[in-house]
Formats: sequence, C-alpha cells, structure tokens
Amino acid sequence: MVAGGFATFAALYCVQPLMPLFTQEFDLTPAQSSLSLAASTAALAVAMLVSSLISDVFGRRATMAASLTLSSLLTLALVIVPGWHSLLLLRVFAGLALSGFPAISIAYLADELDRRALGVAVGFTIAGNSLGGMGGRLITSIVLDFSNWRFAVGVIGLVCLICALTLWWVLPREHHFRRITPSWKGAGEAYAVHLRDPALLMLFAEGFLLLGSLVTLFNYIGFRLLKPPFELSQTLVGFVFLIYSLGTVSSAVMGPIGNKIGRRTALWVSLAIMQIGLLATLANSLLWVVLGMSLFTLGFFAAHSVASSWVGLRAEHSRAQASTLYMCAYYAGSSVAGVLGGYFWASHQWPGVVSLIGAMGIVALVLAFILSRMPPPPWLRTS
Repeated sequence: MVAGGFATFAALYCVQPLMPLFTQEFDLTPAQSSLSLAASTAALAVAMLVSSLISDVFGRRATMAASLTLSSLLTLALVIVPGWHSLLLLRVFAGLALSGFPAISIAYLADELDRRALGVAVGFTIAGNSLGGMGGRLITSIVLDFSNWRFAVGVIGLVCLICALTLWWVLPREHHFRRITPSWKGAGEAYAVHLRDPALLMLFAEGFLLLGSLVTLFNYIGFRLLKPPFELSQTLVGFVFLIYSLGTVSSAVMGPIGNKIGRRTALWVSLAIMQIGLLATLANSLLWVVLGMSLFTLGFFAAHSVASSWVGLRAEHSRAQASTLYMCAYYAGSSVAGVLGGYFWASHQWPGVVSLIGAMGIVALVLAFILSRMPPPPWLRTS
C-alpha cells in the first residue's frame, strides 16, 4: 500500500515543480500552468465515482494494480508530448487512470482490517502518499539540473511502473471482499445515504479544504522562492519538497494519537497547526518560510489521516462509496483552489495566496468545531 501511494502521488504531483518552466516554454500565466496539475486532479475526482463500481466487479486489488500500471505508462508518454494542449490531454487521462487507487485503497483496508487497526493502517498508507508527493517533486527538480523536464517526468514514470509491479506482486488478495454486479441505482442510493449524513458532509468539506490548501501552497511557493529576496535555483526549490517527509511521520504517528485523544480533538488541533505554519511563510526569511511550510505539512497530513479514517468509521454500510465521496471532494479542492490561487498570486503575490489559504483554514476549523459537538452514529461508541 505504501508503494501504491508513492506511485499515485509521484505521478500526480511530478509536474508541480515544472510550473515555472511551463510558463516560459509555453508562454503561460501561473494560473494556466497550474492546469497541468488541476486537469489530473479534476479528472481523478470525477472518475472515482465510477472506479468504486469497477472495483466491485474486478476486486480492490486488481483495480488498484491496473490503475497504477496504466497511469505510469501515461506519465512515460509525457516524454514525447508535442505541445501544451497534448500535455493537458495526457494529464487528464492520467487522472482518470489514477482514480483506481486513492478511494479504493481506504475501502480495501476497511474491509480487510480490524477497526482498531484501521486508523494506523490508513496513516501508513497516507505516509506512502506523502513519500510519493515528496519523491515526485524532488526527483523531477534534481533531474532538471542534468536534463530537461521531459526526461525528468520519464524517470518518474519508470519509478511509478516499478511501484505498480510491486503492488501486483506483494499485496495480499482480499479475504472479505465479495464481488457484486455493479448497479448505478444502488451506487446512487448509497451516495444519497451518505450525503444525507451532516457529519459526513462536513468531513467531505474538510477534504476539499485540506487538499485545496496544501496544493495552493506548494503550487505557488516555487514562484516565490525563485524571485527576490530568495532567488533560489530550481534544484534548491526542489529540496523544499523534502518537507513532505514530515508528512510520512505525521500520518503514521497520528493514527495511534488520534485513537488516544479522540478524532474530534485531533482534527481541530491539526488544523490549528496548519494556520500557524501558514502565517510563518509570510516572513522574508528562508528559515521561517521552511519552518512554516513544515508546520503546515505536519498539520495537513495529520488532519487528512484523521478525517479520511473517520469517514470509514462513520459510514455503517457502503464504505467504498463513502470513501469515494471524500476523495472526490478532496481532489476537487485541489483543482479549484490550485487554479484560483494563481489569480491571487497575480493580484497580490504571496500575501494574496496566504489570504486564500487562510480563509479556507478558518472554514475548516469552524467545521471541525461543529463536528466535535455532533453525537456519534448509533453503531459506534465513538465516531
């Protein structure tokens, strides 16, 4: 599952450090260059509504493995892409292919593991996600010093293909999964049940705000660090993404901590840490910017670990559909806020980006406070 998470997020986010290069090579604005990521995340968000149905027929394991293999090959195809619009089209297809892993991975764990182990297992899976997000960005940035962006994404594609084959070989077959005939009506009814639960709706909104905030931060921090007073090289900007390694620790640790102090407390504490880190990035000191991004990243992965596992526990039935709705909102937030941040950057530079992320963070804190006051569902002592 760690290998699968790595491949998913390395393929998804490998273009993020390339956005300043795209603005130059294809004569784009920062907001337009962000479409290289937003196109994939938007396609992923929509396709996940169908991926869960596919997994009901072919199984979680087979769907995840096929998804990662296809997305790796599409990432490799970026090496020969002729222009910007062709690049965007391939990124849309990659997003469609990647949809087979994120939501299904949580459903696989929810089906196969004891409830007491779910929070920890989801934490480790999300840790793999953070490694992939960091590795995809960092490898791309380092390779740029020796070659061009096409070769860089080719390297990422090969690494992702190796991870996909690892998942095919190592991941245990399901023991509790039962294949069913897909039903659009049944899926629609399952989605409707989840959308009538106010707590789940707020958790879906948390996912939207969480990834929207993180992607906006990392989309435009590169533009800031390449300019005065920092004027860092592309490789040094890439090393900033080492901050993602903190997410690996945060996700793995937050599972047991969340079980101890309660998801209700863990969520708003994690969101508060994100806000503190965000404010620190306003300083014109590289040390404070890195410290602020580190706190923000720690808080994000902790909050996401808590919220995503909470969805799996809150849903009594049709957990795959509940997880799908969460991840759909999660990646929709990336697409919407990631592009919107480009306009805030164009109008007010970094303070404008911070104001957008800060506003989303305040809304997330309010929702977390309301969630902390809501009673658990009748089938759980704690939710």
